[in-house]
Amino acid sequence: MSQVIILVDDPADWAAYYPTRHLLSARDYLQAAQPVCTDKKVQVINLCRSYKYLSPGYYCSLLAEARGQRVMPSVRTVNDLSRKALYGLHFGHFETALDKVMKKQGGDATELTLTLYFGHTEQEGLGELGRQIFDQMPCPILRVSFRRRDGWSLASIRTVTLKQLKGKEEDAFARALERFNARVWRSPRRRRGDRYELAMLVNEQEAMPPSDRTALKRFIKAGRQLGIKVEAIGRDDYTRLGEYDGLFIRETTALDHHTYQFARKAEQEGMVVIDDPGSILRCTNKIYLAELMQANKVPVPPTAFVFDDSETQADQLIAELGLPMVLKIPDGSFSRGIGKVESRQELLDALSGYLKQSAVVLAQAFMYTDYDWRIGVLNHRPLFACQYFMSKGHWQIYHHQEGGKTASGRFRTLPVREVPPKVLRVALKAARLMGNGLYGVDLKQSGDDVVVMEVNDNPNVDAGVEDLWLGEDLYRQIMLEFLRRMEAKRLGLPL
Repeated sequence: MSQVIILVDDPADWAAYYPTRHLLSARDYLQAAQPVCTDKKVQVINLCRSYKYLSPGYYCSLLAEARGQRVMPSVRTVNDLSRKALYGLHFGHFETALDKVMKKQGGDATELTLTLYFGHTEQEGLGELGRQIFDQMPCPILRVSFRRRDGWSLASIRTVTLKQLKGKEEDAFARALERFNARVWRSPRRRRGDRYELAMLVNEQEAMPPSDRTALKRFIKAGRQLGIKVEAIGRDDYTRLGEYDGLFIRETTALDHHTYQFARKAEQEGMVVIDDPGSILRCTNKIYLAELMQANKVPVPPTAFVFDDSETQADQLIAELGLPMVLKIPDGSFSRGIGKVESRQELLDALSGYLKQSAVVLAQAFMYTDYDWRIGVLNHRPLFACQYFMSKGHWQIYHHQEGGKTASGRFRTLPVREVPPKVLRVALKAARLMGNGLYGVDLKQSGDDVVVMEVNDNPNVDAGVEDLWLGEDLYRQIMLEFLRRMEAKRLGLPL
């Protein structure tokens, strides 16, 4: 269970709030000859009056990190907040999100100021925006101002001290601090015999998650048998992430998404993480993947990158790849953002639509097979093998129909030893280029030709599908890899 230290320049700054044994002056914290707390899971909340370079507040964050403690704000956040050129990089997405929210609310406001207390705001309808800002710039109290001209843009962002809060603002801060502390403290102590704690990021509302509920329960059971306490967490548990020894992402990943932020934070905290941010970066963009495979002589279907929807471009693609042809948005998943065109006019129409969504579109020669291979790879070793058959009457495994319904084809799970050697060899080579995590390599085989279609950074592991051959041993093998890595981290050994 985490311990909390609240730092202030002068204990009098805390006069408006209930006394707490967790309060410490910046001077006492900085002058401590020994670490203030020996528990390795310490959360320092730095409420000093200034975080300017070389100020006591700056040094408190610096020393907290040097002592292996989690601190808010971190030195990185403090540095980012010091220059608009740095913190402005984080806010393009938020300006767009604010624009959408304000249009829904109506009104003709041209200025907006948000005061965030640990990411919470008292302003109606802006709670999610506040949480997103906090995820990027975790700081106890922030005041963020936006200005509208053609659209909303960031005007300023600054920290707020306890002494600047008045009346209702003090109440709002106290409520937010209580909620934040509840998150820090709510994790129960490990049961005797639990060597490590593993956070498993899931989204119970996701329509097509990487693992179903039964599979998630089997991961938890396999971890428990190995002395790992596996706890399912959600996106709202971002601030608690540092309490764990590892992170296992079982939610569909994307770069512009909280899953990537979780992976980055876990890596920064020194945790064992699957999917690691590097794997997410490499696997979620089909343009990057195709270029990487071709540069390393991993066979892929004949491929071209498309930047315009001119008739000349269309004719060139037809000459190079033939018809029918497959077009792909770089970051599509589960057969979304993928289309097949069978004529020149279909190609022109599809390119026009796709290039409005992405500056680059991937075009590939169409290669029909009754099924795709999926080879699960963990740390350069084959883990499972499946054949996913095309959806009935369709050319893809998943057929997204009108009304939001999705149909999928049947499957066949088989032992790795029965996979054709060339399929296995190509899959392992492709996975090695991604890293040493858990991957699902999708391949097509036609006679002696084997090509890689894509590499998934968080492949499906569903009960009754991928585990049909190995059963509960599949979950055990994945948990064993987490155990091996967490032991290596503890001993300072390479992963």
